[in-house]
Amino acid sequence: MNAYRVSQDALRRFIEAVFINECLPPADAATVAALMAEADLQGSDGHGVIRLLPYLKRLRAGGINKHPKIRVVHERAAMAVVDGDNGMGHLVVTRAVDIAIEKARSAGVAWVGTRFSNHAGPASLYARRPLQHDMLGLYFAVGNANHLPPWGGTEALLSTNPIAAGIPAGDEPPVVLDMATTVAAYGKVKALAKRGEPMPTGWMVDRQGEPLLDPKRSNEGFLLPIGGYKGYGLALIVGLLSGTLGGAAMGRDVIDFNADHVSVTNTGQAILVIDLAAFGDPAVFKQAVDTLVRDIRGSERMPHVERIWLPGEQSFDKRRKHAQNGIPLAPALLDELDALAAETGVTPLARLAPT
Repeated sequence: MNAYRVSQDALRRFIEAVFINECLPPADAATVAALMAEADLQGSDGHGVIRLLPYLKRLRAGGINKHPKIRVVHERAAMAVVDGDNGMGHLVVTRAVDIAIEKARSAGVAWVGTRFSNHAGPASLYARRPLQHDMLGLYFAVGNANHLPPWGGTEALLSTNPIAAGIPAGDEPPVVLDMATTVAAYGKVKALAKRGEPMPTGWMVDRQGEPLLDPKRSNEGFLLPIGGYKGYGLALIVGLLSGTLGGAAMGRDVIDFNADHVSVTNTGQAILVIDLAAFGDPAVFKQAVDTLVRDIRGSERMPHVERIWLPGEQSFDKRRKHAQNGIPLAPALLDELDALAAETGVTPLARLAPT
């Protein structure tokens, strides 16, 4: 069976209706739904509508505060710490990025961290937000479940702890890097399990260090860090910056939100925003980025390599294709969403946007 395709707008409206049905304030439901649909639009299918049911489990169990009072608890000219009051992570991080953008206008640079946040979707969504203001963004987060042991160990004390960067360009697409500090993000493991596909060798190993290929057995092993011990070190630093520094959970304090729907996760994220105007004419910077992008893309290729890609180009291409042709949803996921529509009484996707 081929994947079902749905428009971004239909997906957004479906998600929004489900959240409103779960008593999220309409404005909050709209914000979260828009970001989740955008995640699927750019091909981040491990962080889009596939997360709707897990979010609902936490909302229904009281693990997420439906009416948070998100507030700044520490602040100076170029920094702030935002307490999310255990609200939806999308709301908390959006507030943090907005504060960082405003502070960067006057200070030139701003660092804003979060505590008592929750899972917020793909990191690149937030690193991209400063781009429209001629600013660049660097985003860091503590993952919402530990899947990575320290190098040589067997106790999972670290998570995928992602890094994202959004660098504006001129005529070229922006350079947008979004990467876990593990070889693959755990959301990709979930997406493969939903599609019934195996994991590639090198994503996970079992407790004896042997390759683990079945995503449905992922709880029997560990994700592998990028670059061996270097990736382990990077995951640790990202966690210290985005978690420990702002008073959020790290190490043994991290709650596995896949298994525990009640406990407060105290998730931490951080955004660093830099105003290009603080360093000179933004147009000059963006022209230089364009030149570098074209030099890299046009550089000599190895045999059998059709194209050299820049970070973010493939997501940019998926945004364009999915906007034209619809966002693909796996049949198993669509079945879950249809069942959810019947349970909650919201209009099913098939009626919002027929195939």
